[in-house]
Amino acid sequence: MATSNATGWFDIYVHDMDRAVAFYESVLQHKLEAIGDPTGETQMRGFPTDMGVYGAGGALVKSSHGRPGAGGTLVYFSVQNCAQEELRVAPAGGQVVRPKFSIGEFGWVTLCQDTEGNLFGLSSMK
Repeated sequence: MATSNATGWFDIYVHDMDRAVAFYESVLQHKLEAIGDPTGETQMRGFPTDMGVYGAGGALVKSSHGRPGAGGTLVYFSVQNCAQEELRVAPAGGQVVRPKFSIGEFGWVTLCQDTEGNLFGLSSMK
């Protein structure tokens, strides 16, 4: 099956869903929506997704099948200017691991840790 993106979806595992939702909504300034699980085994809150544009959708997930923590896959959120979102990380309960830095012709990145211990990146062209 041919796809336009290498990544079709991502899960960010959490222990405390309410805390994680509050953190990401505060930093990214977007509302996360509940996603139903027909098995009733998993709680999920989805990031805003437009399937008609470039990029991958994903969700915060509370499940017995995975747990949060640093050292695994790193998700980068596309933002207008990562310095703006970076300023919201600590007040929301997270930590800036590496402040905004240049990645040359590919723009700028900030590396952060959320309230669950997951590392994530903020990526922008300015």
